[in-house]
Amino acid sequence: MDNIRYLTDKARNIRKRLLKMIFDAKGGHTGGSLSSVEILVTLYFEIMNVDPNDPKKEDRDRFILSKGHSVESYYCVLSDAGFFPDEWLQTYGKFNSPLAGHPINKIPGIEINSGSLGHGLSVGVGMALANKLDGRDSLVYVLMGDGEQAEGSVLEAAMAAGNYKLDNLVGIIDRNRLQISGDTEEIMRLDSLPNRYGSLGWEIKEINGNSFKELIEAFNRVPFIKDHPSLIIANTTKGKGVSFIENKAEWHHKVPSEQELLQALEELDNQTGESG
Repeated sequence: MDNIRYLTDKARNIRKRLLKMIFDAKGGHTGGSLSSVEILVTLYFEIMNVDPNDPKKEDRDRFILSKGHSVESYYCVLSDAGFFPDEWLQTYGKFNSPLAGHPINKIPGIEINSGSLGHGLSVGVGMALANKLDGRDSLVYVLMGDGEQAEGSVLEAAMAAGNYKLDNLVGIIDRNRLQISGDTEEIMRLDSLPNRYGSLGWEIKEINGNSFKELIEAFNRVPFIKDHPSLIIANTTKGKGVSFIENKAEWHHKVPSEQELLQALEELDNQTGESG
């Protein structure tokens, strides 16, 4: 319980920090960054074998943010975990900042340049296969958006993962049901996701992706079945944590005004209990 409280407090602070970043930069992807906070916090502070003092160690777990446009939450988590100084966050969106608008592998802790949607799972398959061939036990985690599930390259990568029996690969779908152009179910229905991945050899768990308890339980069970890649469909709330941002498609990349920022920070300060 103490650990859940610790992670919940950390998630609250990450949300406050990323909102300030986006406000100061006058640009960013607010909704999807907020929805994925619990997933990232769980991975980096509870689950993954990574070391900020040795980010390239051979036996590390690998993480790929396929939905690279939600980089603000990722940067905040990496900074909080000690991969780079907090001062870098203050430069985001400014000339000569080391932090780009999508993840780049010049930043300590970031494995690949990402953000062209549909690429992350393909690279994750390659990393997981390389780990198998090299005899390493490390896991590869790929966080995808639900909108990018319409990309054909995702289906091809999912097929390859099942074919090569990559039980060291963990796919995560941030299932917040909103993409830049609206509701995912109106744009390209995704209710077939479990059947789609299941038919290709994946084992699937569907959870509340804003609940630390459910995330920890799911991640601690991977691989769900030997010789099968694992997929976590993480049902989340776009804009999680801020009432006037939650479930609003226009906040995909909307920037808060000063008044909205202050209201959001006040809401987050007043929240108690576990996310989800």
